Amino acid sequence: MTTPKIVRYGELKPCKTAFIDAHTPGSNQKENFTIIGGGVSESPDQHVHITDSIGFNIGAAGQPPKCRNSLHSHRTAEVFFVLKGRWRFFWGRWGNAGEVVLEEGDIFNIPTGIFRGFENIGTDYGMIMAILGGDDAGGGVIWAPQVIEDARDHGLVLSDKGKLYDTKKGETLPEGVKPMPVLDEAALGTFPEPSPMQVVGGYVRRYWDMVALAGAGSPVKVIGEAGIIRDKPGFEVDFLTRATATEAPHSHDRASVLMPVRGHWRLFWDGGEEILAPGDTALVPAGLPHGAVPSMSGEAALYHVVATEDVPGATWSPKAA
Repeated sequence: MTTPKIVRYGELKPCKTAFIDAHTPGSNQKENFTIIGGGVSESPDQHVHITDSIGFNIGAAGQPPKCRNSLHSHRTAEVFFVLKGRWRFFWGRWGNAGEVVLEEGDIFNIPTGIFRGFENIGTDYGMIMAILGGDDAGGGVIWAPQVIEDARDHGLVLSDKGKLYDTKKGETLPEGVKPMPVLDEAALGTFPEPSPMQVVGGYVRRYWDMVALAGAGSPVKVIGEAGIIRDKPGFEVDFLTRATATEAPHSHDRASVLMPVRGHWRLFWDGGEEILAPGDTALVPAGLPHGAVPSMSGEAALYHVVATEDVPGATWSPKAA
């Protein structure tokens, strides 16, 4: 019998050498997690918990206070929701075009084609959960030039194949392999610098606002063609609370993912059930009738992600800016 696959928060295996800024002061304490799919890690040390290709990737970033993720861009969607802590997201060529502070449960569908970074501005270790569009997550990460230059100064070189080499360990680029080229000014000019009004107004939704919307008794379509964030990134995201939960089982023609953010949830299917806690990730196979309801009293909320037929691609048009 086909059953869900579950990755527990407490069993997540981090990679501390996942990206080019792993040695750069201020970014060298990051932990990267690849939960479902291949992810975008540039290191062979990255552990992949579930290797299934489902049309999108699920990952996470864990960081201590004052640790930041360097400016980069993606060719497909990058969606974050805050699981633990308080986070500042910033964007633009130099990271100064705008910023927004998000707290637990808030969600951000970061527009593709802009440089973005984030840092933990809370007082404890923080965690943000990520959804990346496409099975190959857009083919990798595009770094701002200064990130590549700073990394080189601290011993890390990225090849044009997207693989990291650590000169502090005596590693060098193999013969015939070139370093990742730095974007020139002409290429950098194609990256938009949207205003806070454009980004925050169009791509950020607050947890408590979604709780209020869910009070009507139906799941909140957060990201989708008819979502409160109108987008077609190759997947849809719904927000569920106790008010929207039902014991009636349902199924999807594509794999779906459940990611609790508050409370404990009972995931059930024919022949089994499991309790999910915040930070757990459950992959439900296509066609499997299932359901999820809070397993105890108190606040309860989760994000539900399912792939669509839309081709994973850009979520931001400079012409719309």
